Amino acid sequence: MQGEPEVAVLRLGHRPGRDERMTTHVGLTARALGADRAILAGDASKSQGTVEDITDRFGGPFAVELTESPKAVIRDWDGAVVHLTMYGERVQDVEGEIREAHSESGDPVLIVVGSQKVSFDVYEAADWNVGVTNQPHSEVAGLAVFLDRLFEGRELDREWTDADQIVVPEETGKTVVPADDDDG
Repeated sequence: MQGEPEVAVLRLGHRPGRDERMTTHVGLTARALGADRAILAGDASKSQGTVEDITDRFGGPFAVELTESPKAVIRDWDGAVVHLTMYGERVQDVEGEIREAHSESGDPVLIVVGSQKVSFDVYEAADWNVGVTNQPHSEVAGLAVFLDRLFEGRELDREWTDADQIVVPEETGKTVVPADDDDG
């Protein structure tokens, strides 16, 4: 989020044709809930394009990039690495320590989200292996819960710049107006 050290999300193990929707949702969730950028491993250009299109229409800042070397991203990261896994320490037990490293110490945070089986070297390279419940669930759900806990809800009041469209909050209905519409 603006004014805070960087938060990036690295999506591991993208399988074209099989993971398009899930990888896209990892990127959209990262954007919507406060991360500064998403790094998508492998041939995830369709997902990249979708997230860039949403950012163009609904505002940013948010960046999406592709990498063929996700392990190099982890190895070369200058800050804290958090690997989200159901096998990790409970999020409620380590969130304060991670938040302190991020906001008080000023360390950028790389959040690693897998898809298929994650190799053990990712577990070893991470500063924290974090479980958002130790039950099987979606990596998108884990990312959403983790980001909300990292930012303590501040991401929900984020201001978006350069938006073409704005969703109008309302009890019923689905209203989207041009960003320059004074009635929105």
